Order: sequence, then C-alpha cells, then structure tokens
Amino acid sequence: MTIRALPLLCVLVTLPGVAATLDLEGYAGDDGAISVQHQGETVDPYFALQALLLARQQGLDISRYTVPWASWLAPRQKPDGTFDRFCRHANAWAPCKTADADDALLALWLRFLEKDPDRLAQDPAWKKSHEAARRSLARLEDKGRGIYMVSPVYLHGLFMDNLEVWSYRPAHAGVQTPKFPSFGAAIQETFWDPGQMRYHVSTQLEQRAAHPAFYPDAVAQIFPILMGFPHVPGDGKAWYRQWMERHRSEWLAQVKTDFAWGLIAITALEQGDPASARCWLREALPARHGMHWTVTDEVVAQVLRARAVRPAAPSERCS
Repeated sequence: MTIRALPLLCVLVTLPGVAATLDLEGYAGDDGAISVQHQGETVDPYFALQALLLARQQGLDISRYTVPWASWLAPRQKPDGTFDRFCRHANAWAPCKTADADDALLALWLRFLEKDPDRLAQDPAWKKSHEAARRSLARLEDKGRGIYMVSPVYLHGLFMDNLEVWSYRPAHAGVQTPKFPSFGAAIQETFWDPGQMRYHVSTQLEQRAAHPAFYPDAVAQIFPILMGFPHVPGDGKAWYRQWMERHRSEWLAQVKTDFAWGLIAITALEQGDPASARCWLREALPARHGMHWTVTDEVVAQVLRARAVRPAAPSERCS
C-alpha cells in the first residue's frame, strides 16, 4: 500500500494563537522510531514522514517528534542514500524489507529536512543525509519521459509516486528538458489515458490489463485532487464529485478489509464536503488503533477533531 503526501490549506479550529499538538502515543517510541501501526512491529519511513508532514501542513505542532525521528532515521540511511523498512526483533529495529518506492520516500525525506532550514544548515548529520538523498533521487530521473522511476531496480514510473515527487519543488529541475519543460505536463502526458478518461497507475503495460481495484486504481483517480495537481482535465471540483459518486461507499468500507484511507477524508474537507469527512469518522473510528489503521489515519483523526468535525449521526446517509 502506498499513500502520498499533500499540500493542504485549511485552518485548524483551536484557541487563538494555540496550535493543537500531535499526540503519537503508541506509535512513537522513546528511541524516536515511529511505527506504521499502534504498538506496531514495523517502521516504514514513508508512513512516518507522510504522517508528520501532513500534521505540520494541517497546523498541528509536531516539534515533539521532529528531531527524535530524524535522529533515529538518518543513521539508518543506506550508503546509496535510500532507506529500508524496519522490523522489531528483541526490542531492536533491523532492516527487513526494501522501501516500497524510493522516489516518493526520498522526496518526503528531503521535504521533511528542509522544513527546518536552520537545523539543516547547522547539523552535519542532517546535511550529510540530505545530500545523499538528493543524489539518490537524481539517479532516478527518467529524462526519456520527463518523470521519475521507482528505484534503480524497478525502472518503471508510478503515477502517485510522481505526484509526490512533483510536490517537492526542487525535483522539477532534474527532469525538465527542452522536450519536457514541465514536470507536471510530463506526468500528465505519461499517465493520462484520453480514451478511457482516467489515469494509469504505472508505466508498466501489464498493469493496464489488470483488474481494477480500489487501491491502486480508484485511489489514483483522486490522488491528483489530493495533491493539488493542476493538470486534471476540466474542473477539479467536478472531478472530485464524480469520484465520490462512484467510489464513496467503497472508500468508506475499506476499513473493514484494507486500510482506513483517512487521506481522502482530508481531501473531502478541502473540497467543501464535510459530510464525507463525518461519514469517514463514523465508519473508521471504531477501528482506531487496530490492524486497518495507520499512523496517517491517526493524524487525520486528530486534524478533524481539532477542526471540530464530529462523526456522522447514525441516521445520516453515508452510502
């Protein structure tokens, strides 16, 4: 599962001058590690970075976690600048899987470090890690398409990954050429299917023949709205409404079998659709801290609470 980061602009409903504070009890350990799930045995740097960046973008105070998390992750960066996923063994964290996708993870890490420019300028470990990540991301440039590849091993491009890299402005220059002067336009040209009026999730031809599923196929269609991508055909609000008409019930049911997909509730709020955010709370909160709830969903729940968004009433129609 891969879910991606987003530039969101709503203002939290809190006391004047007081930012709500992110609380990751059960997810963040004393050592700085942040697990994917509550009391979890797995750290995926992608999810931790996604959660922290989302919380910060939405106005939550993440200062309690910023330095401990960076201090935990930076020494675990591989010599090529990439990161593994980690599993807990006998109270110690050890690499257990490669990253789901290097390009998106590297872009998130670079964004995260650059959110504290003073620390980045003064901390040698941060500077070293930032430079290694920057070089590693540059190696994934696909100048033949004007996009980024997943990793040095998997030489295809993913639509949602590229949208996340697109959200990191410095990455644009790496793939811009006279043939592809705009990274965003290259993403649109590569993944948009005008015949089917939908986005393909990958440059892999075999993927296009696969039976569509909620993830990645349906999620890929709303991801440009989530990211504020300006190349969605027609009107973005109309695209969002069409997606909700087709997939709202399916989305709200995901928490029973897959993951809660709280990021879409944030998108709903951004699109002036608080009813769908309330429905998500009603359907997803009973699964809070369970196997279908990630640290990103926890951030979403805390953002909605800070904005005084409450779960839909039992009588409210959510299907």
